Amino acid sequence: MTTFVSGRQAEAAAAAYLKNRGFKILDQNWRTRWCEIDIVAQKKNVVYFAEVKYRKSDAFGGGLDYITPKKLEQMTFAAEMWVSQHGWSGDYRLLAVSINGDQIDLIEIV
Repeated sequence: MTTFVSGRQAEAAAAAYLKNRGFKILDQNWRTRWCEIDIVAQKKNVVYFAEVKYRKSDAFGGGLDYITPKKLEQMTFAAEMWVSQHGWSGDYRLLAVSINGDQIDLIEIV
């Protein structure tokens, strides 16, 4: 299986996980020329911008270990672009969805 296919499967699993916890999925794989967001979801009056990180095992670190300061900067830029393009004036936050094997964890970043 290619990393592209496993990445798409992880994103689908993350979206299902979020839906089961009361999130409404607004966008998946939202892209512009400058940035991308794996999942945009809403719960109550907050929009969450989720980065999905998949690892078959945590032998080389979990998915959250790959949320670097540079990645946080990219996530923030993408979230601000989505907010601007969609005219969202409410609260929004960054979210990391880590999938390590069968374990799924959500971490609110900001």
